[in-house]
Amino acid sequence: MIGHSALYVGRVRHHRFRPRPHALSYRVFWMLIDLDEIDVMDGRLRLFSRNRFNLYGFRDADYGDRSGRPLKEQVAEALAATGIDWDGGSVRLLTMPRILGYAFNPLSTYFCYGRDGALRAIVYEVHNTFGEIHSYVAPAGAQAHPLRQEAEKHFHVSPFMGLAMRYAFQVEPPGDRVSVAIDGHDEDGRLITASLTGRRRALDDTTLLRLLATHPLLTLKVTAAIHWHALLLLAKRIPWWTHPAPPERPFSRARATVHHAKGRMQP
Repeated sequence: MIGHSALYVGRVRHHRFRPRPHALSYRVFWMLIDLDEIDVMDGRLRLFSRNRFNLYGFRDADYGDRSGRPLKEQVAEALAATGIDWDGGSVRLLTMPRILGYAFNPLSTYFCYGRDGALRAIVYEVHNTFGEIHSYVAPAGAQAHPLRQEAEKHFHVSPFMGLAMRYAFQVEPPGDRVSVAIDGHDEDGRLITASLTGRRRALDDTTLLRLLATHPLLTLKVTAAIHWHALLLLAKRIPWWTHPAPPERPFSRARATVHHAKGRMQP
């Protein structure tokens, strides 16, 4: 393990309830990268590089505004613009790395901590297959785990779901395990639930090599799975929504909640 950075190995699950049921589940792993430790990782790991080709890689321009500007600086700007008090502690990004130069992350999650170690905010960075990015910025709130947050949907992700929706997040921040579950609600109730869960592993070359064998070409498989399940949804005659213009702002404010959503499907 390198400081706060680590690996998480687990599973992604999706379940759509209407108008016809559809479900998927596949094995995944993520890196939890403390943004202050990326260069340390680059120096200590033979199989990982920053902004250079390797078996595993991290490219700054894959995230945020894609300018390559420091990501911690961009996160700070988003927190300030949405009125969230953060005193410049650590920011830890849960994401899939580039594997053999290729990456696609439907969701990357930034956990923003104060200097006292308390979690202050979470930023959910959503990528769609049209090359667009939007982030939901949520205060952590003074509450016990799991954290619960809500946001109105502003960003087109799937052509099989419209924008008139609300997201409900339930999160177990990274520790021995990590969990992020998202319910999508429309005017008729819960439409979809999606979750990722993982258990912590040491971030070292031995584990990275083992994961290359147990999860070969992971990021390419994620992209292939998205398109394959899109074909299955078409075959089920799920209604199709046209692609609207992305929101003008690159991020929107979410809110902390304390209620327990009805019918919650646990990740």
